[in-house]
Amino acid sequence: MRPRRTQISSLLLLCLMSLMAVPASALRQYRNPVPGRFPILAWYSIMPDSALTRERYLEMADCGFNISFSHIFQLSSMKRALNACRGTGVTQMVTGQLVGELKGDSMVSGWFLQDEPPCAGFPALREFRDQVLAEDTTRVIYLNLLPNYVAPEALGTTSYREYLERFTREVDLGLISYDNYPIVMSGDSLMVKPQFYGNLEDALAVSRSSGQPFWAFALTTAHGDYPVATSDILHLEVFSNLAYGAQGIQYFTYWNPGNQGTWNFHTAPISLDGQRTHVWYLLRDINREIQALTPVFLGAKVVSVGHTGAALPVQTHRLTHLPAPFHSVEASGQGVLVSHLQNGKAHYLLILNRDINHAQTVTVKRSRGLCRILSCGCQVKDHARQDTFSLRPGHYLLFGWK
Repeated sequence: MRPRRTQISSLLLLCLMSLMAVPASALRQYRNPVPGRFPILAWYSIMPDSALTRERYLEMADCGFNISFSHIFQLSSMKRALNACRGTGVTQMVTGQLVGELKGDSMVSGWFLQDEPPCAGFPALREFRDQVLAEDTTRVIYLNLLPNYVAPEALGTTSYREYLERFTREVDLGLISYDNYPIVMSGDSLMVKPQFYGNLEDALAVSRSSGQPFWAFALTTAHGDYPVATSDILHLEVFSNLAYGAQGIQYFTYWNPGNQGTWNFHTAPISLDGQRTHVWYLLRDINREIQALTPVFLGAKVVSVGHTGAALPVQTHRLTHLPAPFHSVEASGQGVLVSHLQNGKAHYLLILNRDINHAQTVTVKRSRGLCRILSCGCQVKDHARQDTFSLRPGHYLLFGWK
């Protein structure tokens, strides 16, 4: 028989564990800030006060955005931005400090708390959240978390997944958002950071356990070792996120934010002097692609996700089974990501070339009667029967069936 002290300690531990394991049903529920549309948010969206005009927001809408986040902290400037975006299809993410003054404005899509907090900041953020909720319970409350390549000691946890889990319990916004910019220059070629897909694995796992969806990022402004955005880079980042079930896509940045500290930001979609660069047009095209696929991705649940290839990305799982009516997926090179998504009664299979430097030949064996919906973002006829495809770096195939 255990000593009584040990029994008491065990009971205390069980009580503590029961408090920590908050059921998903007890957590705050997510609200889509742009109902019926897929959230596409721009960080540093329109920078100078002089650019807060209706024309600029119409330009943003034409680029495919529906949420603007310009980091405007002055009430007078924020009112100008809200008035300028009316009727354009673009709404505003507003700092939570302004909730009392602006909670009645229909152009507010949500309230922002803070960027990239460690666990030590969670109690203060919970208090901030409660202050916002005391004024407005109808909109999303939002902040952005650190990526998994930050050391656990800097996060204040023993693992990255624990960081996400503690956030959902202790801050509990109804939404998980984090940034991870995975593609960097390595010599003369590009490299996908090895932690990228592990970050998505953790985000998916915690999203499932908490019942809170996640938003993720793509990088559109070059700096340091991060290259100028290309169609291949944007597709790999965006559609990897969507393959793991992301319910919002965010871009850093829309407007060049200027050289902050040691960063040499350049080749943003909108330059410092307010001109469109070629990246603006790449961004417009991929955002139109996302919007066209809203019935696929908005509200989709990930049934399974796996990878092929001799060497798998860190923390991912090998593809071991496929949903009927698929028999096999084979790739000629490094390997592909394969995600089975369900949205209502519809099922989808997304196959993405995760090699950022090389095209791959992908062979898909499947039962007859299945329609291929999209190939690399290009519409194809329902009767297409081709089983072998050449996928550009970062690009994808998308099948659908019921």
